[in-house]
Parts: sequence; structure tokens; C-alpha cells
Amino acid sequence: MNRMRMMGRFTAIFFVMVAVPTGAMPPQEPPLTVEVRHYARSLQPGEVVRVTATFSRPVRAVRADAFGSVVPFQPTSDQRIWSGLVGIDLDVEIGEHLVSILGTSPDGTTARTGHPLAVKSKEFATRRLTVAPEYVTPPDEVIERIQREVARTTKLFNTQTPIAHWRGAFLRPVTGEATSAFGRRSVFNGQARSPHSGADFRASKGTPVKAPNSGVVVLANDLYFSGNCVIIDHGLGLYSFFAHLSRIGVAEGDRVASGDIIGDVGATGRVT
Repeated sequence: MNRMRMMGRFTAIFFVMVAVPTGAMPPQEPPLTVEVRHYARSLQPGEVVRVTATFSRPVRAVRADAFGSVVPFQPTSDQRIWSGLVGIDLDVEIGEHLVSILGTSPDGTTARTGHPLAVKSKEFATRRLTVAPEYVTPPDEVIERIQREVARTTKLFNTQTPIAHWRGAFLRPVTGEATSAFGRRSVFNGQARSPHSGADFRASKGTPVKAPNSGVVVLANDLYFSGNCVIIDHGLGLYSFFAHLSRIGVAEGDRVASGDIIGDVGATGRVT
């Protein structure tokens, strides 16, 4: 009995020594994990949320989705921390929504998680304005033009530059106070129209308008409803839109820095 136990014990030790020769197994990487945080003024329709994903080791790619759309994420220099901007549309349903994050390391290992955003309700005021009749019911001869302009701006806003052009805080385009907030319900000449997609600022005609941050001018033209306008792509899906200008001071393709003059305040297009 003792001999059999010793042989069994010897045999077991022998096989262990053969199976794990010195230096045959390299040290294994720890599991790839991710921690997600968000930063926002509030989680309500019309707000922008900065989402940051911190991985346990560098990753080569991040795929993020929120509210049914892909969200571009950009890394820091060490490739462990990635961030992107998530916009909460005016028509988003109230309740919890997930931001889906998938990171892939250089060796193909992945880490996936879902980060909740609890969207709360927000009441928007209604503004009732009187404008020229042709801006409520456009004549037939401009319908095709309007359709072309809508298609072009829609394509622009659906284009997400994968890197951020902006640096630091954003400036006000003019020093005057805001007189009409984003998201207000609009009634023109007694007829309900789309919510207000911008913010109006008090300023005299001819006042210079400044770029709020660095970016690339992707549109500088006269649009039927918006009048003379400039659109700047700041990267990562973030755009600034300046409408009703009296003068356009930049051209499409121009790179602008924070504070550059892009045009002058005006009253072109559909204004009161």
C-alpha cells in the first residue's frame, strides 16, 4: 500500500514538472475592464453629455452607441481614457437610456458595458411670432430650393468628424444676453412649426460675430429660412450654427480659431 501511494505521488509530481517547464508560460494580461462616467449640466432634452470611458489598459478602438446613433470617441495620449459627446434630442423619451461602450485592446481582447442615462422631463415655453407670409407658406418656386438646403444641412449634421477641433471653454458669439432659448415651441402667424433649434442673442445689426471655439467652416451661404449663415464643425459631432447674418466673413473650408470674426449680426431669412 505504501509503495503504491509513493508511486502515485511520484508520478503526479513527475507530470507536473513536465507540464510546466521553466519559462514556457508567459505572464497573462489581467482582464480588460472599463469604468464609465458622464458629466452634464442636466440630463434633459436639448442638453449635451460628455461621456468618459476609462479602461484598465490601453485600447486601440472604442465603439459607442447612444439613442440609436454611433457616438465618436477620442482617446487621450495613453489610450486608456476615451471620451465623446452625447446629445439628448428634444423628442427623446423620458426614462433610462443606455450608452453602449465596446473597447478593443491591441491583442483583440474586448470590454463591453452599458452606462445608464436617466433622462428627465423638461417643459419648453411657446413663442408666438409674426413673420412675412412667404416664410410660413413658401411659394412653389422655392420649394425645391428649401428641399436641397434641408438635405445638405441634414447630411452635414449626420457627419461626425472623429477628432475634436475645439480647445478649452466655448465663448459667446456676441456679448449680448440670450433673448430666446433653444427648444421653444414656435408658432408663426398662428401656425405651429418646429421647435426653435437655436438661441437668440441681443445685439445691434452689424455687430461682429465670433467663432465660439476652433473648428472648420463647413457651410457659409444664404439659406431660405436661416438667411446668411455659417456652420462650424468643432469635431466629434459638435457643430455651431449662426443664422440671419448681415454679412458672411468666412468661406467653406476655412479653419477658424476661438474668437475669430465669422460675420456680422443681421436680420436675413425668417425673422420678426
